Amino acid sequence: MRLTKEERAARKASFRGMNLAGKADYIYTYFKLPILLGLVALYLVCSAVYRQMTKKEAVLYTALVNVSVGDELESQLNEGFISDSGADPRKAEVYLYRGTYLSDDPSAENHEYGYASKLKLMAAIEAKRLDIVLMNREAYDICSQNGYLLEFPDLLPDSQYRFLEPNLTTNTVILEDNAIEYALRESNRYQTVTEEATNGIDVSTFPLFQEAGLSDPVYLGVVANSPRLPTVIRYISYLASMQADETPIAN
Repeated sequence: MRLTKEERAARKASFRGMNLAGKADYIYTYFKLPILLGLVALYLVCSAVYRQMTKKEAVLYTALVNVSVGDELESQLNEGFISDSGADPRKAEVYLYRGTYLSDDPSAENHEYGYASKLKLMAAIEAKRLDIVLMNREAYDICSQNGYLLEFPDLLPDSQYRFLEPNLTTNTVILEDNAIEYALRESNRYQTVTEEATNGIDVSTFPLFQEAGLSDPVYLGVVANSPRLPTVIRYISYLASMQADETPIAN
């Protein structure tokens, strides 16, 4: 119901005559809904602006698979590289997929978690949001056999390849198999056609990993469809640049 001009004037006069507590009570009684809606809208706007201002651009996507690292090594894998590359750590990051687990053992205690992790990694690969995998031997075997990894002779410049050659590792890649027929019992024997590929780097001897005190070897692999290969090469140089002889790797 709209108020008349006289009623509005009377309310204004009444409001002016109230003490501070009365004015506050009047405002709360008649305007609490618009005020609450306004505060919610202000919060949403401020949150959106804050997220946009503090959002970091991922210059590289790295997954830790069957590998757990401490805060110091994780910082070196992320902020250390960003600072070394000259970028601003407040605006750029190496995105780390943590806590992923792969296993082909159907009786493994974490089999369901491993299956979920595999789906997560496959989705990241399909979306081209995964570049480097740091993994134990079991995960390395799985990634290699499935053809997820790029061969280093096709990636690294000659000087970098020669420098890293002692750390390069080979693994099996399955070109074709009868897994479906074998699973459906249409075949009595699992058969494969395979080849060997140089698709891993044993980074366990790199000081960054030695100083972390990891008990098992850690392997680095590059995802075959990575769209950020120049950054991948710089990242590998960064990880290896402080080997025992402290010889820098040419980019």
